[in-house]
Amino acid sequence: MSETIGNYTPAPDLLKDKIILVTGAGDGIGRTAARTYAAHGATVILLGRTTAKLEAVYDEIEEAGGPQPAIFPMDLNEAKIDAFEHFAEAVEQEFGRLDGLLHSAGVLGQRTPIANYHFATWEQVMRVNVNAAFGLTKALLPLLEESPAGSIIFTGSSVGLKGRAFWGAYSVSKFATEGLMQVLADELDGVSNIRVNSINPGATRTNMRAAAYPAEDPRTVTRAEDIMPTYLYLMGDDSRGVSGKQFNAQG
Repeated sequence: MSETIGNYTPAPDLLKDKIILVTGAGDGIGRTAARTYAAHGATVILLGRTTAKLEAVYDEIEEAGGPQPAIFPMDLNEAKIDAFEHFAEAVEQEFGRLDGLLHSAGVLGQRTPIANYHFATWEQVMRVNVNAAFGLTKALLPLLEESPAGSIIFTGSSVGLKGRAFWGAYSVSKFATEGLMQVLADELDGVSNIRVNSINPGATRTNMRAAAYPAEDPRTVTRAEDIMPTYLYLMGDDSRGVSGKQFNAQG
C-alpha cells in the first residue's frame, strides 16, 4: 500500500552536514532534489551523464549559498561494477561516509506494444533503471553504514505497481525497482541504521513526462519543486525508522 506524508514542513537545516548523492542530478526531478537538499544544508554529490548540466546545477547551488557540491559524471548505460566501486572509493576518500542516496536517474524507453519492443532498448532501460541502481547501491552500502541514519530512496511509478499497456520496459523496470527496495529494506531491518524506501513522483513537469505525453500541456502538470516535501522527509532524520515503504509524492 502506498503512503503519503500529509502536510510536512521541513526544518531549514534538516540536512545540515549530511552527504547526499543524487543520480540523474543534471535534469528533471534529480536536479530539483539536488538543489533542494543543498538549500537545507546538505553537501550534494551530483552524478549524471552530461558534465555541462551538472556544472549548471553546481553553479546554481553555489549561487544560492549552499554547501559546495561535488560533480561526478557517469553514463549509467555504459557503467559496469568496477565503475561503481571506483566511485565508492572516491566518495570514501573525499567524505568518509554517505548519509543519503537518491536514485533519480532513469530512461523511458519506448511507448509501444511488447510485440514491437526493440530488444536493445529493453536492455538499455533495464541497465539504467535497475542494474545501475543495484550496482551503485551495492558499492555504496558500506559508506551508508558509516552514517548514523542512512537513507536510500528509489524512484518508483504507478506503472510499477500495476502494469499498463504500452509502457513496456519502463513499467517492468519499476516493478523491479519496487522489488529491489523491498528486498533490501527487509535485509537491513533490525541490523542496520539504513532505511530504504521508494517514491512515486506522479505526473511531474519533466522532459521524460513530455516525451511520454507529447500532446499534454506542461502548464497543467505539477512542478518538481512542489513534490519536494516527500523527498526531504525521507532523506532527513524525521523519517528515522521508516523503511520498506512506497510513498506517493502527490495526493
